[in-house]
Amino acid sequence: MGEQQHVKFPQEILDEYAALGVDLPALFSAGHLGNRMGVQIVEASADRVVGTMPVEGNTQPYGLLHGGASAVLAETLGSIGSMLHGGASKIAVGVDLNCTHHRGVRSGLVTGVATPVHRGRSTATYEIVISDEQGKRVCSARLTCLLREVTAKDAGSLPEPGATAGA
Repeated sequence: MGEQQHVKFPQEILDEYAALGVDLPALFSAGHLGNRMGVQIVEASADRVVGTMPVEGNTQPYGLLHGGASAVLAETLGSIGSMLHGGASKIAVGVDLNCTHHRGVRSGLVTGVATPVHRGRSTATYEIVISDEQGKRVCSARLTCLLREVTAKDAGSLPEPGATAGA
């Protein structure tokens, strides 16, 4: 957990951010919370974001995957998709998250796949399906993000080139 990960980004996205001096893998990491929970981003584009999370360490008192852990995975994946849709000039801010938990999971790894439902100029909505290792749906989520212009204040909080994700 917390180590640098190798996310698969489309080359045109890498080029867009590199021209601005932004370390894209650091910017689109799982963040501090996601890193603590073991979230790993496997693939990322505006059309599809895939990530995994271990069940171990993310359970509630009954030993089942915590619904809040599923929400963290869903919001992480949907936010990354929204940011990639918005491009380097926009910041994605989550404004609505809805999660429906279908079945419990006690062990293994869950995988989330975020795909766009709506991609507009000011908002982006993603559906996130979280499945267990047998491919059974554990959670269905929907995230809507507001896309707003990057300000000078925002620029100061973006990772510097060469920064390590989660550092």
